[in-house]
Amino acid sequence: MNELRQSYNRIVIKVGSSILCQADKSNLCHFYNLAFQVAKAVVEQKKNIIIVSSGAIALGSHALGIKGRPKEVSMLQASAAVGQKLLMDNYSLAFRQAVRQFGDYALHCGQILLTWDDFTHRKRYLNAKNTLLTLFKLGVIPIINENDTIATEEIRFGDNDRLSALVATMVNAELLIILSDVEGLCDKQKKVIRVIADITSQIRRLASPTDKVSCVGGMVTKIEAAKIAVESGIPCVIADGRQPQIINSLIDDPTSYGTLFVPKNSLTERQRWIAFGAKTKGSIVIDDGAVEAIKGKKSLLCVGVVAVKGNFEAGEIVSIEAKDGSEIARGKAGISGRQLDKIKGSRFEKEIVHRDNIVVLNPR
Repeated sequence: MNELRQSYNRIVIKVGSSILCQADKSNLCHFYNLAFQVAKAVVEQKKNIIIVSSGAIALGSHALGIKGRPKEVSMLQASAAVGQKLLMDNYSLAFRQAVRQFGDYALHCGQILLTWDDFTHRKRYLNAKNTLLTLFKLGVIPIINENDTIATEEIRFGDNDRLSALVATMVNAELLIILSDVEGLCDKQKKVIRVIADITSQIRRLASPTDKVSCVGGMVTKIEAAKIAVESGIPCVIADGRQPQIINSLIDDPTSYGTLFVPKNSLTERQRWIAFGAKTKGSIVIDDGAVEAIKGKKSLLCVGVVAVKGNFEAGEIVSIEAKDGSEIARGKAGISGRQLDKIKGSRFEKEIVHRDNIVVLNPR
């Protein structure tokens, strides 16, 4: 894997609740360890680093005397409202202490809270990206989390693994590091798989959801995040965040610990947004001929459409599926779902999805 041994200058690091919290309480030692490693990379190596951090709900729940992760949305939002401040207080303290190791140097961190709407709406997406790039120029460490205080089911990411991958695509990151309390993805013999070149159905079957009450996702969501990253041309590593100097080691060599997912495609920024950045509003089911046409970089025509799912409008992002339910591509719809449902299978003068607005997800 010598082709991966390069200089990674723009890096997104996702940190799970299991690293930062024990029994829902802050593990300040781990906050400091994380801050020291990031400060070293930023100050000494001039890296641009974003931290996507979980832990707000766990910290807020503990402060409010709530045992475990709340199940009601209102209680989740209340816990997040309290926990976000506690989380940022811990990061600010940790970075102030860590940066003292590097002389007379100030290193600030700034909070950014995001929902799906910030990705789905193109203008908000670009505004968020510009904010992050400006923070880089100012030498600030962005700390990103889902805006759980206002997020409803319709605009929730569901887990910070996915959010970290979307942020990585947004800023054209060169490396995504997902830190948890596991060594990586293990095979059936419980041995860590060091390098994965392709995320197949067999690889997916090795994953299992988390059983920790304060966490969301597990290995399933980490693999989904890795898929978003590698399809966007970004290598992704899943590793144990409790290992000493894990961040600096992975920046130097992403094969040194954990499981590395090798990047495949190199999509343009707009293609990344279509494929992963915007939440799909519905699905278009197409026949075998249309599948081949799309894979051949042609537009989707009305005659190849066999079914329509969801109430999407013209200009919104939709999933394009084969008849067996597998997702072939994503694209920007040329007409609404209501109109398409009336004319599907017929000949229509306008492309349903123009080839310039289609991103093929499974080209093989």
